[in-house]
Amino acid sequence: MPRKRPSFTKSPFFVEEPGNWYLEEGAPRELQAEFEDYMDSLEEIDDLGTINGNKIEFPYNR
Repeated sequence: MPRKRPSFTKSPFFVEEPGNWYLEEGAPRELQAEFEDYMDSLEEIDDLGTINGNKIEFPYNR
């Protein structure tokens, strides 16, 4: 399930190079905080049986 596109990606300070996202110097603190939070969230591993924190019941017993 894809994640929502973060709002910082629409900023003129955002640079999207293949495999290398970063913010240019002079980016507002709020934008920097959002960017850091997003990048940190990519390193979090979901618990088994969840997708983006939502519990998925599997296997289905029918």
